[in-house]
Amino acid sequence: MTESTATAGPLAGIIILDLSRALAGPFATALLTDMGAAVIKVESIKGGDSTRSWPPFENEHSLYFDSTNRGKSSLALDFYSPEGQRVLRQLALQADVLVENFRPGVLSDIGLDPAALRADKPELIIASVSGFGTSGPLSQAAGLDQVAQGMSGLMSITGADSENVYRVGVPVIDMYAGVFIAFGIASALAGKERNGNGMEVSTSLLESALAISSFQGQRYLSTGEVPVPQGNNHPVLSPYGVFKTADIPVIIAVGNDKQWRQLCTLVGDPALADEREYLTGRDRTAHRDALTARLEKLLASRPGNEWVQMFRAAKIPTGPIYNYREVFDDPQVQALDMVKNVTRHDGSHLPLLRGPLAINGEGTPIRKPPPALGGDTRRVLESLGLNEEQITGLLEAGVVREALVPQEAPL
Repeated sequence: MTESTATAGPLAGIIILDLSRALAGPFATALLTDMGAAVIKVESIKGGDSTRSWPPFENEHSLYFDSTNRGKSSLALDFYSPEGQRVLRQLALQADVLVENFRPGVLSDIGLDPAALRADKPELIIASVSGFGTSGPLSQAAGLDQVAQGMSGLMSITGADSENVYRVGVPVIDMYAGVFIAFGIASALAGKERNGNGMEVSTSLLESALAISSFQGQRYLSTGEVPVPQGNNHPVLSPYGVFKTADIPVIIAVGNDKQWRQLCTLVGDPALADEREYLTGRDRTAHRDALTARLEKLLASRPGNEWVQMFRAAKIPTGPIYNYREVFDDPQVQALDMVKNVTRHDGSHLPLLRGPLAINGEGTPIRKPPPALGGDTRRVLESLGLNEEQITGLLEAGVVREALVPQEAPL
């Protein structure tokens, strides 16, 4: 892949007006910047995206914000002033895509009624993420990730047992909603390329959470059986989960009878594979606790990392349980070259994870460090054709705001 192709990305030339805050929308638009789209993040003049004030912090920088706002330009604006709404509308009609995650109806309140926008620009794509969807008794309710985890059933199958259920350790539903809406945007752009028409695409945290229920949701729908937590065991396969060794726990994932027989031989008890209780996958799952005890007695003879190497050599999926220090020290993680070093607008160093995709074998670049609030205000306004006098007037009237340390990177 040539350098110019790698730098441009498949969405080069696409302009996205990003009015989203917190995580779902920003996660989506970060993925789109990875693909080369120019994302203009419009933030409230009163503090910007709420995650700018969320920990963890490095000095005054929110690492929560930094983690999902790579590649973007920031305009700080008063959403509710007439002058600010005129600027917003100009930006919307210049863009290919508008992304928002307000409660249903708020977009119209800030002068961006979707029907009116689409009437003036039929090819515009409007992408929305809400808490609970656009219909139903909760359509106007605020939704957050853990609420969706709880209502969707995800928490009911995550944890030690039915009395001890847990949320996932990151806002996984926000991120899935971001992935889904990014997919919807990419699909809408492909459709527009063929027929010239824009469309409105939407998802919600609740819909996204339900969509990932996979076989657990299907189990209930088809059989009426309500799934329960299985701790660190796979819910339907065995042996597949966390096992004690002589020192550390390791994950062993046996997915078929061939791997099962290999495992028994490697742990020193090949006859175990032929015992009546463990002959088939269904048998092994039915006798999971007894099987785990048998295996852990055998696994106690060696350190965990020795078992990992042995099982990997035999093509049995296995691995350790890392903390994040160990994650980033791992040779495989380092070989993926996912950590990129960028420099913030104030000159500070930021090691930042790139996006998870590769194009023609090359990982997507970080095209711009996370922006300062209003770091690109002047350049965004200039792109709309405003002259210096007009921009100065908006700044002096408090309609827009510039960062104290402007950024030098282009839009």
